Amino acid sequence: MPGILYQLVVAAAICALSSGSIAVASGLNATDSFLVCLVGAGVPPRLLQTPASPSYSTTLLSSVRNLRYVTSDIQRPVAIVAATEPAHAQAAVRCGRRHGVRVRARSGGHDYEGLSYASLDPGERFAVLDLAAFRDVRVDSARAEAWAGSGATLGEVYYAVAAASRVLAFPAGICPTVGVGGHLSGGGFGTLMRRYGLAADNVIDAVLVDADGRLLNRTTMGEDLFWAIRGGGGESFGVVLSWKLRLVRVPETVTVFTVRRSINQSASHLITKWQAIAPALPSDLILRVAVRSQHARFEALFLGRCSRLLEHMRVHFPDLGVTQSDCEEISWIQSTVYFAFYSSSKPLELLLDRSGETPRYVKAKSDYVQEPIPRHVWERTWSWLEKPEAGLLILDPYGGRMGSISPSATPFPHRKGNLYNLQYYSYWFENGTAALEKRMSWVRGLYEEMEPYVSKNPRTGYVNYRDLDLGTNELEDNVTSYARARIWGEKYFKGNFERLAAVKAMADPNDFFRNEQSIPPLPAAKGWGSI
Repeated sequence: MPGILYQLVVAAAICALSSGSIAVASGLNATDSFLVCLVGAGVPPRLLQTPASPSYSTTLLSSVRNLRYVTSDIQRPVAIVAATEPAHAQAAVRCGRRHGVRVRARSGGHDYEGLSYASLDPGERFAVLDLAAFRDVRVDSARAEAWAGSGATLGEVYYAVAAASRVLAFPAGICPTVGVGGHLSGGGFGTLMRRYGLAADNVIDAVLVDADGRLLNRTTMGEDLFWAIRGGGGESFGVVLSWKLRLVRVPETVTVFTVRRSINQSASHLITKWQAIAPALPSDLILRVAVRSQHARFEALFLGRCSRLLEHMRVHFPDLGVTQSDCEEISWIQSTVYFAFYSSSKPLELLLDRSGETPRYVKAKSDYVQEPIPRHVWERTWSWLEKPEAGLLILDPYGGRMGSISPSATPFPHRKGNLYNLQYYSYWFENGTAALEKRMSWVRGLYEEMEPYVSKNPRTGYVNYRDLDLGTNELEDNVTSYARARIWGEKYFKGNFERLAAVKAMADPNDFFRNEQSIPPLPAAKGWGSI
Protein backbone atom coordinates (compact mmCIF):
# COMPACT_ATOMS: atom_id res chain seq x y z
CA MET A 1 0.00 0.00 0.00
CA PRO A 2 2.73 2.53 -0.82
CA GLY A 3 0.32 5.18 -2.07
CA ILE A 4 -1.96 5.02 0.93
CA LEU A 5 0.90 4.98 3.38
CA TYR A 6 2.54 7.92 1.63
CA GLN A 7 -0.65 9.90 2.08
CA LEU A 8 -0.82 8.86 5.73
CA VAL A 9 2.76 9.84 6.41
CA VAL A 10 2.20 13.23 4.76
CA ALA A 11 -1.02 13.72 6.73
CA ALA A 12 0.74 12.74 9.94
CA ALA A 13 3.57 15.14 9.22
CA ILE A 14 1.25 18.11 8.91
CA CYS A 15 -0.86 17.23 11.95
CA ALA A 16 0.01 18.93 15.21
CA LEU A 17 1.19 16.76 18.07
CA SER A 18 -0.39 17.46 21.43
CA SER A 19 0.37 15.46 24.60
CA GLY A 20 1.56 12.53 22.52
CA SER A 21 -1.61 12.40 20.42
CA ILE A 22 -2.44 13.65 16.95
CA ALA A 23 -4.97 16.32 16.15
CA VAL A 24 -6.82 14.66 13.26
CA ALA A 25 -6.85 16.49 9.97
CA SER A 26 -10.32 17.48 8.85
CA GLY A 27 -11.89 15.52 6.02
CA LEU A 28 -10.47 12.11 6.98
CA ASN A 29 -12.83 9.26 7.78
CA ALA A 30 -12.49 7.33 11.05
CA THR A 31 -10.27 4.62 9.60
CA ASP A 32 -7.92 7.07 7.91
CA SER A 33 -7.80 9.14 11.10
CA PHE A 34 -6.94 6.02 13.07
CA LEU A 35 -4.06 5.23 10.71
CA VAL A 36 -2.79 8.80 10.72
CA CYS A 37 -2.86 8.70 14.51
CA LEU A 38 -0.81 5.51 14.54
CA VAL A 39 1.86 6.92 12.23
CA GLY A 40 2.00 10.10 14.25
CA ALA A 41 2.40 8.05 17.43
CA GLY A 42 5.50 6.39 16.00
CA VAL A 43 4.14 3.20 14.42
CA PRO A 44 6.16 2.64 11.21
CA PRO A 45 3.92 2.65 8.11
CA ARG A 46 5.41 -0.69 7.01
CA LEU A 47 3.64 -2.29 10.00
CA LEU A 48 0.20 -1.15 8.85
CA GLN A 49 -2.03 -2.92 6.34
CA THR A 50 -5.45 -1.96 4.98
CA PRO A 51 -7.74 -3.84 2.56
CA ALA A 52 -6.14 -1.82 -0.26
CA SER A 53 -2.66 -3.08 0.63
CA PRO A 54 -1.09 -5.80 -1.55
CA SER A 55 -0.09 -7.77 1.55
CA TYR A 56 -3.35 -7.34 3.47
CA SER A 57 -4.86 -10.74 2.66
CA THR A 58 -1.57 -12.55 3.15
CA THR A 59 -1.08 -10.94 6.55
CA LEU A 60 -4.67 -11.53 7.61
CA LEU A 61 -4.55 -15.20 6.62
CA SER A 62 -1.07 -15.77 8.05
CA SER A 63 -2.43 -17.35 11.22
CA VAL A 64 -6.08 -17.99 10.39
CA ARG A 65 -6.84 -21.54 11.57
CA ASN A 66 -10.54 -21.76 10.73
CA LEU A 67 -11.52 -21.21 7.11
CA ARG A 68 -15.14 -20.66 8.12
CA TYR A 69 -14.11 -17.11 8.97
CA VAL A 70 -12.52 -16.05 5.71
CA THR A 71 -15.73 -16.04 3.68
CA SER A 72 -17.02 -12.87 2.05
CA ASP A 73 -19.93 -12.37 4.48
CA ILE A 74 -17.61 -12.04 7.49
CA GLN A 75 -16.59 -8.53 8.50
CA ARG A 76 -12.84 -8.14 8.08
CA PRO A 77 -10.64 -5.65 9.93
CA VAL A 78 -10.27 -2.13 8.56
CA ALA A 79 -6.57 -2.41 9.36
CA ILE A 80 -3.93 -4.79 10.65
CA VAL A 81 -1.31 -3.45 13.04
CA ALA A 82 1.68 -5.81 13.09
CA ALA A 83 3.13 -4.42 16.33
CA THR A 84 6.76 -5.13 17.13
CA GLU A 85 7.10 -3.32 20.45
CA PRO A 86 4.81 -2.38 23.36
CA ALA A 87 4.52 1.25 22.26
CA HIS A 88 2.86 0.10 19.03
CA ALA A 89 0.21 -1.80 20.97
CA GLN A 90 -0.34 1.19 23.25
CA ALA A 91 -0.76 3.43 20.22
CA ALA A 92 -3.28 1.04 18.66
CA VAL A 93 -5.45 1.17 21.78
CA ARG A 94 -5.19 4.93 22.27
CA CYS A 95 -5.77 5.74 18.61
CA GLY A 96 -8.54 3.18 18.40
CA ARG A 97 -10.43 4.73 21.29
CA ARG A 98 -9.90 8.23 19.94
CA HIS A 99 -11.21 7.41 16.46
CA GLY A 100 -13.82 4.73 17.06
CA VAL A 101 -11.86 1.72 15.84
CA ARG A 102 -11.95 -1.22 18.23
CA VAL A 103 -8.97 -3.49 18.66
CA ARG A 104 -8.94 -7.30 18.54
CA ALA A 105 -5.63 -8.87 19.54
CA ARG A 106 -4.42 -12.00 17.76
CA SER A 107 -1.66 -14.29 18.97
CA GLY A 108 -1.95 -17.72 17.33
CA GLY A 109 -5.28 -17.39 15.52
CA HIS A 110 -6.71 -20.61 16.96
CA ASP A 111 -9.93 -19.13 18.34
CA TYR A 112 -12.50 -21.71 17.22
CA GLU A 113 -14.94 -18.96 16.23
CA GLY A 114 -12.38 -16.62 14.69
CA LEU A 115 -13.05 -13.77 17.09
CA SER A 116 -9.44 -12.57 17.06
CA TYR A 117 -9.58 -11.60 13.40
CA ALA A 118 -13.20 -11.50 12.22
CA SER A 119 -16.55 -10.08 13.30
CA LEU A 120 -20.10 -11.26 12.73
CA ASP A 121 -21.35 -7.66 12.86
CA PRO A 122 -21.25 -6.12 9.36
CA GLY A 123 -21.10 -2.66 10.94
CA GLU A 124 -18.17 -3.37 13.24
CA ARG A 125 -15.12 -1.19 12.61
CA PHE A 126 -12.13 -2.89 14.16
CA ALA A 127 -8.41 -3.42 13.68
CA VAL A 128 -6.45 -6.59 14.31
CA LEU A 129 -3.47 -6.06 16.58
CA ASP A 130 -1.24 -8.90 15.42
CA LEU A 131 1.15 -10.04 18.16
CA ALA A 132 3.15 -12.50 16.06
CA ALA A 133 6.32 -10.47 16.62
CA PHE A 134 5.94 -10.81 20.41
CA ARG A 135 7.39 -14.29 20.33
CA ASP A 136 10.51 -14.11 22.51
CA VAL A 137 10.86 -16.85 25.13
CA ARG A 138 13.44 -16.21 27.86
CA VAL A 139 14.10 -19.06 30.26
CA ASP A 140 15.72 -18.72 33.69
CA SER A 141 16.35 -22.35 34.55
CA ALA A 142 17.94 -21.50 37.91
CA ARG A 143 14.68 -19.88 39.06
CA ALA A 144 12.48 -22.29 37.09
CA GLU A 145 10.77 -19.36 35.38
CA ALA A 146 10.31 -18.02 31.88
CA TRP A 147 8.90 -14.98 30.11
CA ALA A 148 6.97 -15.72 26.92
CA GLY A 149 5.45 -13.25 24.49
CA SER A 150 1.78 -13.69 23.64
CA GLY A 151 2.71 -14.27 20.00
CA ALA A 152 4.96 -17.21 20.82
CA THR A 153 3.52 -20.64 20.13
CA LEU A 154 3.34 -23.44 22.67
CA GLY A 155 5.85 -25.34 20.56
CA GLU A 156 8.32 -22.46 20.79
CA VAL A 157 7.89 -22.35 24.57
CA TYR A 158 8.43 -26.10 24.92
CA TYR A 159 11.51 -26.01 22.69
CA ALA A 160 13.09 -23.12 24.62
CA VAL A 161 12.41 -24.69 28.02
CA ALA A 162 13.86 -28.04 26.96
CA ALA A 163 16.93 -26.33 25.49
CA ALA A 164 17.59 -24.80 28.91
CA SER A 165 16.91 -27.85 31.06
CA ARG A 166 16.08 -31.56 30.71
CA VAL A 167 14.10 -31.54 33.97
CA LEU A 168 11.88 -28.49 33.47
CA ALA A 169 8.64 -28.23 31.52
CA PHE A 170 5.55 -26.07 31.20
CA PRO A 171 2.03 -27.55 31.58
CA ALA A 172 0.05 -26.46 28.53
CA GLY A 173 -1.75 -27.86 25.49
CA ILE A 174 -0.93 -30.45 22.86
CA CYS A 175 -1.15 -28.41 19.65
CA PRO A 176 2.25 -26.69 19.15
CA THR A 177 0.97 -23.90 16.88
CA VAL A 178 -1.46 -22.52 19.48
CA GLY A 179 -0.52 -19.01 20.56
CA VAL A 180 0.51 -18.43 24.16
CA GLY A 181 -1.76 -15.40 24.54
CA GLY A 182 -5.08 -17.03 23.79
CA HIS A 183 -4.20 -20.34 25.42
CA LEU A 184 -3.23 -18.88 28.80
CA SER A 185 -5.99 -16.30 28.88
CA GLY A 186 -8.55 -19.09 28.47
CA GLY A 187 -7.03 -21.40 31.08
CA GLY A 188 -5.13 -23.85 28.93
CA PHE A 189 -4.82 -27.56 29.72
CA GLY A 190 -2.67 -30.40 28.44
CA THR A 191 -0.95 -33.62 29.39
CA LEU A 192 0.59 -32.27 32.62
CA MET A 193 -2.62 -30.80 34.06
CA ARG A 194 -3.34 -33.68 36.45
CA ARG A 195 0.05 -33.10 38.08
CA TYR A 196 0.43 -29.32 37.78
CA GLY A 197 -2.95 -27.85 36.87
CA LEU A 198 -3.70 -25.44 34.03
CA ALA A 199 -1.27 -23.30 32.12
CA ALA A 200 -3.02 -20.31 33.72
CA ASP A 201 -2.43 -21.76 37.20
CA ASN A 202 1.29 -21.40 36.50
CA VAL A 203 1.32 -17.76 35.41
CA ILE A 204 3.02 -15.51 37.97
CA ASP A 205 3.10 -12.15 36.18
CA ALA A 206 2.00 -10.52 32.93
CA VAL A 207 2.43 -7.32 30.94
CA LEU A 208 -0.82 -5.82 29.68
CA VAL A 209 -1.96 -2.75 27.75
CA ASP A 210 -5.19 -1.59 29.38
CA ALA A 211 -8.10 0.35 27.90
CA ASP A 212 -6.30 3.64 28.59
CA GLY A 213 -3.20 2.49 26.74
CA ARG A 214 -1.17 2.10 29.91
CA LEU A 215 1.46 -0.63 30.21
CA LEU A 216 0.81 -2.59 33.39
CA ASN A 217 2.32 -5.55 35.22
CA ARG A 218 0.88 -7.62 38.05
CA THR A 219 1.73 -5.00 40.67
CA THR A 220 0.30 -2.04 38.78
CA MET A 221 -2.76 -3.80 37.34
CA GLY A 222 -3.75 -5.23 40.73
CA GLU A 223 -4.74 -8.72 41.76
CA ASP A 224 -8.32 -8.52 40.48
CA LEU A 225 -7.32 -7.82 36.90
CA PHE A 226 -4.47 -10.31 37.15
CA TRP A 227 -7.02 -12.89 38.32
CA ALA A 228 -9.34 -12.12 35.39
CA ILE A 229 -6.82 -12.50 32.56
CA ARG A 230 -5.72 -15.97 33.74
CA GLY A 231 -8.70 -17.88 32.41
CA GLY A 232 -11.35 -15.21 31.88
CA GLY A 233 -10.31 -14.36 28.35
CA GLY A 234 -7.68 -11.64 28.24
CA GLU A 235 -9.20 -10.03 25.15
CA SER A 236 -12.06 -8.65 27.29
CA PHE A 237 -9.76 -6.64 29.55
CA GLY A 238 -6.84 -5.45 27.45
CA VAL A 239 -3.98 -6.71 25.33
CA VAL A 240 -1.63 -9.06 27.16
CA LEU A 241 1.80 -8.76 25.56
CA SER A 242 3.78 -11.25 27.64
CA TRP A 243 3.49 -13.74 30.48
CA LYS A 244 5.82 -14.82 33.26
CA LEU A 245 5.57 -18.58 33.69
CA ARG A 246 6.36 -20.88 36.56
CA LEU A 247 8.15 -23.91 35.13
CA VAL A 248 7.57 -27.35 36.63
CA ARG A 249 9.84 -30.29 37.25
CA VAL A 250 9.71 -33.49 35.22
CA PRO A 251 11.96 -36.57 35.27
CA GLU A 252 14.58 -36.96 32.56
CA THR A 253 12.68 -40.01 31.33
CA VAL A 254 8.91 -40.19 30.88
CA THR A 255 6.81 -42.95 29.33
CA VAL A 256 4.10 -42.75 26.69
CA PHE A 257 1.85 -45.26 25.00
CA THR A 258 -0.98 -45.35 22.49
CA VAL A 259 -3.33 -48.32 22.51
CA ARG A 260 -6.07 -48.64 19.88
CA ARG A 261 -9.17 -50.70 20.42
CA SER A 262 -11.99 -51.18 17.90
CA ILE A 263 -15.67 -51.77 18.46
CA ASN A 264 -14.93 -55.48 18.09
CA GLN A 265 -12.21 -55.21 20.73
CA SER A 266 -14.53 -54.02 23.50
CA ALA A 267 -14.05 -50.30 22.84
CA SER A 268 -17.45 -49.46 24.37
CA HIS A 269 -16.67 -51.44 27.50
CA LEU A 270 -13.24 -49.83 27.83
CA ILE A 271 -14.51 -46.26 27.38
CA THR A 272 -17.26 -46.91 29.93
CA LYS A 273 -14.74 -48.15 32.52
CA TRP A 274 -12.22 -45.44 31.65
CA GLN A 275 -14.62 -42.73 32.82
CA ALA A 276 -14.26 -43.68 36.48
CA ILE A 277 -10.67 -44.94 36.31
CA ALA A 278 -8.80 -42.14 34.51
CA PRO A 279 -9.75 -39.26 36.88
CA ALA A 280 -8.69 -41.39 39.88
CA LEU A 281 -5.28 -42.44 38.57
CA PRO A 282 -2.13 -41.06 40.25
CA SER A 283 -1.55 -37.45 39.27
CA ASP A 284 1.72 -38.36 37.49
CA LEU A 285 -0.32 -40.24 34.89
CA ILE A 286 -2.80 -38.98 32.32
CA LEU A 287 -4.78 -41.37 30.12
CA ARG A 288 -6.85 -39.57 27.51
CA VAL A 289 -9.07 -40.99 24.76
CA ALA A 290 -9.81 -39.98 21.18
CA VAL A 291 -12.79 -41.73 19.58
CA ARG A 292 -13.23 -41.80 15.83
CA SER A 293 -14.90 -43.99 13.24
CA GLN A 294 -14.89 -47.48 14.79
CA HIS A 295 -11.89 -47.06 17.14
CA ALA A 296 -10.95 -45.59 20.49
CA ARG A 297 -7.35 -44.48 20.91
CA PHE A 298 -6.06 -44.49 24.50
CA GLU A 299 -3.05 -42.17 24.92
CA ALA A 300 -0.95 -41.96 28.07
CA LEU A 301 1.85 -39.87 29.52
CA PHE A 302 3.49 -41.02 32.74
CA LEU A 303 6.14 -39.04 34.61
CA GLY A 304 8.32 -42.08 35.21
CA ARG A 305 9.56 -45.37 33.80
CA CYS A 306 7.63 -48.00 31.88
CA SER A 307 7.85 -50.61 34.64
CA ARG A 308 6.04 -48.34 37.10
CA LEU A 309 3.46 -47.35 34.49
CA LEU A 310 2.68 -50.98 33.74
CA GLU A 311 2.20 -51.60 37.43
CA HIS A 312 -0.35 -48.77 37.60
CA MET A 313 -2.19 -50.15 34.59
CA ARG A 314 -2.28 -53.69 35.99
CA VAL A 315 -3.73 -52.40 39.25
CA HIS A 316 -6.15 -49.79 37.93
CA PHE A 317 -7.05 -50.75 34.37
CA PRO A 318 -6.07 -54.33 33.52
CA ASP A 319 -8.86 -54.57 30.91
CA LEU A 320 -6.94 -52.24 28.60
CA GLY A 321 -4.21 -54.87 28.28
CA VAL A 322 -1.19 -52.54 28.09
CA THR A 323 2.12 -54.39 27.63
CA GLN A 324 5.75 -53.38 27.72
CA SER A 325 5.87 -53.35 23.93
CA ASP A 326 3.27 -50.56 23.93
CA CYS A 327 5.52 -48.26 25.98
CA GLU A 328 8.14 -45.78 24.84
CA GLU A 329 10.57 -44.24 27.28
CA ILE A 330 11.50 -40.77 26.04
CA SER A 331 12.25 -37.26 27.29
CA TRP A 332 9.46 -34.82 28.15
CA ILE A 333 10.22 -32.67 25.11
CA GLN A 334 9.94 -35.76 22.89
CA SER A 335 6.55 -36.42 24.46
CA THR A 336 5.30 -33.05 23.18
CA VAL A 337 6.27 -34.16 19.67
CA TYR A 338 4.69 -37.58 20.28
CA PHE A 339 1.28 -36.13 21.12
CA ALA A 340 1.40 -33.44 18.45
CA PHE A 341 2.66 -35.56 15.55
CA TYR A 342 1.89 -39.16 16.63
CA SER A 343 5.55 -40.12 16.70
CA SER A 344 8.42 -39.51 19.12
CA SER A 345 11.03 -39.93 16.39
CA LYS A 346 10.14 -36.79 14.45
CA PRO A 347 12.60 -33.88 14.83
CA LEU A 348 12.10 -31.50 17.73
CA GLU A 349 12.37 -28.61 15.27
CA LEU A 350 8.82 -29.36 14.18
CA LEU A 351 7.79 -27.57 17.36
CA LEU A 352 9.13 -24.36 15.81
CA ASP A 353 7.01 -24.65 12.66
CA ARG A 354 4.44 -21.88 13.11
CA SER A 355 2.46 -22.83 10.03
CA GLY A 356 1.55 -26.28 11.33
CA GLU A 357 -1.38 -28.12 9.86
CA THR A 358 -3.12 -27.10 6.64
CA PRO A 359 -5.87 -24.54 7.32
CA ARG A 360 -9.26 -26.20 7.56
CA TYR A 361 -12.90 -25.57 8.31
CA VAL A 362 -13.60 -26.25 11.99
CA LYS A 363 -16.56 -26.51 14.31
CA ALA A 364 -16.25 -27.70 17.90
CA LYS A 365 -18.35 -27.91 21.04
CA SER A 366 -17.56 -29.10 24.55
CA ASP A 367 -19.07 -30.57 27.69
CA TYR A 368 -18.07 -31.51 31.20
CA VAL A 369 -19.01 -34.98 32.40
CA GLN A 370 -19.67 -35.46 36.11
CA GLU A 371 -21.18 -38.96 36.17
CA PRO A 372 -20.04 -41.86 33.96
CA ILE A 373 -22.06 -42.07 30.76
CA PRO A 374 -23.77 -45.50 30.54
CA ARG A 375 -22.40 -48.09 28.15
CA HIS A 376 -25.58 -48.22 26.08
CA VAL A 377 -25.08 -44.54 25.24
CA TRP A 378 -21.56 -45.22 23.98
CA GLU A 379 -22.91 -48.10 21.93
CA ARG A 380 -25.39 -45.72 20.37
CA THR A 381 -22.69 -43.11 19.75
CA TRP A 382 -20.86 -45.35 17.25
CA SER A 383 -23.63 -44.79 14.72
CA TRP A 384 -22.80 -41.06 14.82
CA LEU A 385 -19.09 -41.71 14.42
CA GLU A 386 -19.57 -43.98 11.41
CA LYS A 387 -21.31 -41.30 9.33
CA PRO A 388 -19.33 -39.98 6.32
CA GLU A 389 -19.45 -36.45 7.75
CA ALA A 390 -18.40 -37.54 11.25
CA GLY A 391 -15.67 -35.87 13.26
CA LEU A 392 -14.21 -37.18 16.49
CA LEU A 393 -14.61 -37.06 20.25
CA ILE A 394 -11.74 -36.17 22.58
CA LEU A 395 -11.96 -37.12 26.26
CA ASP A 396 -9.47 -35.40 28.63
CA PRO A 397 -9.59 -36.67 32.24
CA TYR A 398 -9.40 -34.31 35.18
CA GLY A 399 -8.80 -35.29 38.81
CA GLY A 400 -5.38 -35.07 40.42
CA ARG A 401 -4.26 -31.47 40.87
CA MET A 402 -7.27 -30.26 38.89
CA GLY A 403 -9.53 -31.39 41.71
CA SER A 404 -7.60 -29.73 44.54
CA ILE A 405 -7.46 -26.15 43.23
CA SER A 406 -10.34 -23.89 44.29
CA PRO A 407 -12.85 -23.18 41.49
CA SER A 408 -12.46 -19.47 42.26
CA ALA A 409 -8.63 -19.45 42.26
CA THR A 410 -8.84 -18.36 38.62
CA PRO A 411 -11.90 -17.66 36.43
CA PHE A 412 -11.70 -21.28 35.17
CA PRO A 413 -14.27 -23.02 37.44
CA HIS A 414 -14.21 -26.62 36.19
CA ARG A 415 -12.33 -28.29 39.00
CA LYS A 416 -13.50 -30.82 41.58
CA GLY A 417 -16.52 -32.89 40.55
CA ASN A 418 -15.70 -33.09 36.85
CA LEU A 419 -14.56 -36.46 35.56
CA TYR A 420 -13.45 -35.22 32.16
CA ASN A 421 -13.85 -32.67 29.41
CA LEU A 422 -15.61 -33.95 26.31
CA GLN A 423 -14.85 -32.20 23.03
CA TYR A 424 -16.88 -32.70 19.85
CA TYR A 425 -14.56 -31.76 17.02
CA SER A 426 -15.21 -31.66 13.30
CA TYR A 427 -12.92 -30.44 10.55
CA TRP A 428 -13.11 -30.59 6.79
CA PHE A 429 -11.34 -29.21 3.74
CA GLU A 430 -14.03 -29.04 1.05
CA ASN A 431 -15.64 -25.64 0.49
CA GLY A 432 -19.33 -25.07 -0.02
CA THR A 433 -22.65 -24.83 1.78
CA ALA A 434 -23.43 -28.56 1.58
CA ALA A 435 -20.22 -29.59 3.35
CA LEU A 436 -20.68 -26.88 5.95
CA GLU A 437 -24.25 -27.86 6.75
CA LYS A 438 -23.45 -31.56 7.04
CA ARG A 439 -20.49 -31.06 9.36
CA MET A 440 -22.22 -28.48 11.52
CA SER A 441 -25.29 -30.68 11.76
CA TRP A 442 -23.17 -33.62 12.90
CA VAL A 443 -21.55 -31.68 15.73
CA ARG A 444 -24.78 -30.07 16.89
CA GLY A 445 -26.76 -33.29 16.59
CA LEU A 446 -24.40 -35.38 18.69
CA TYR A 447 -24.08 -32.56 21.21
CA GLU A 448 -27.87 -32.49 21.56
CA GLU A 449 -28.05 -36.26 21.99
CA MET A 450 -25.52 -36.18 24.85
CA GLU A 451 -27.39 -33.53 26.81
CA PRO A 452 -28.94 -35.91 29.39
CA TYR A 453 -25.54 -37.29 30.38
CA VAL A 454 -23.42 -34.16 30.96
CA SER A 455 -23.30 -31.26 33.41
CA LYS A 456 -26.55 -29.41 34.09
CA ASN A 457 -27.81 -26.10 35.46
CA PRO A 458 -25.90 -24.84 33.65
CA ARG A 459 -24.65 -27.18 30.98
CA THR A 460 -21.02 -26.08 31.02
CA GLY A 461 -18.28 -25.73 28.42
CA TYR A 462 -14.65 -24.69 28.07
CA VAL A 463 -14.01 -21.14 26.90
CA ASN A 464 -10.92 -22.14 24.88
CA TYR A 465 -13.26 -24.35 22.84
CA ARG A 466 -15.23 -21.26 21.88
CA ASP A 467 -18.80 -21.97 20.79
CA LEU A 468 -21.06 -19.17 19.57
CA ASP A 469 -24.02 -21.58 19.63
CA LEU A 470 -24.10 -20.93 23.40
CA GLY A 471 -25.05 -17.31 22.83
CA THR A 472 -23.70 -14.00 21.57
CA ASN A 473 -23.64 -10.51 22.99
CA GLU A 474 -26.06 -7.65 22.43
CA LEU A 475 -25.59 -3.98 23.24
CA GLU A 476 -27.50 -1.77 25.66
CA ASP A 477 -26.57 1.91 25.66
CA ASN A 478 -23.45 1.06 23.68
CA VAL A 479 -22.09 -1.43 26.20
CA THR A 480 -22.46 -5.18 26.22
CA SER A 481 -25.64 -6.37 27.93
CA TYR A 482 -24.83 -8.20 31.16
CA ALA A 483 -28.15 -10.04 31.14
CA ARG A 484 -27.62 -11.28 27.60
CA ALA A 485 -24.00 -12.26 28.20
CA ARG A 486 -24.94 -14.34 31.26
CA ILE A 487 -26.62 -16.82 28.91
CA TRP A 488 -23.26 -17.98 27.57
CA GLY A 489 -21.00 -16.61 30.30
CA GLU A 490 -22.20 -18.78 33.15
CA LYS A 491 -21.72 -21.86 30.98
CA TYR A 492 -18.02 -21.08 30.64
CA PHE A 493 -17.40 -19.48 34.05
CA LYS A 494 -20.27 -20.52 36.36
CA GLY A 495 -20.16 -18.45 39.58
CA ASN A 496 -17.02 -16.61 38.47
CA PHE A 497 -18.87 -14.78 35.71
CA GLU A 498 -20.23 -12.02 37.92
CA ARG A 499 -16.78 -11.31 39.37
CA LEU A 500 -15.36 -11.16 35.84
CA ALA A 501 -18.01 -8.60 34.95
CA ALA A 502 -17.12 -6.58 38.05
CA VAL A 503 -13.45 -6.56 37.02
CA LYS A 504 -14.51 -5.51 33.51
CA ALA A 505 -16.48 -2.57 34.94
CA MET A 506 -13.36 -1.51 36.82
CA ALA A 507 -10.79 -2.05 34.05
CA ASP A 508 -12.80 -1.18 30.90
CA PRO A 509 -16.07 0.51 31.93
CA ASN A 510 -16.67 1.91 28.43
CA ASP A 511 -16.41 -1.59 26.94
CA PHE A 512 -13.72 -0.78 24.36
CA PHE A 513 -12.47 -4.37 24.24
CA ARG A 514 -15.46 -6.34 23.08
CA ASN A 515 -16.48 -9.08 20.69
CA GLU A 516 -19.30 -11.57 20.26
CA GLN A 517 -18.44 -13.30 23.55
CA SER A 518 -16.52 -10.71 25.55
CA ILE A 519 -17.13 -10.13 29.24
CA PRO A 520 -19.61 -7.26 29.81
CA PRO A 521 -19.21 -4.54 32.46
CA LEU A 522 -21.25 -5.35 35.56
CA PRO A 523 -24.12 -2.84 35.78
CA ALA A 524 -23.56 -0.29 38.53
CA ALA A 525 -26.92 -1.13 40.05
CA LYS A 526 -25.76 -4.64 40.90
CA GLY A 527 -22.68 -3.41 42.71
CA TRP A 528 -19.87 -5.57 44.00
CA GLY A 529 -18.24 -3.30 46.51
CA SER A 530 -14.48 -3.48 46.63
CA ILE A 531 -13.24 -6.42 44.61
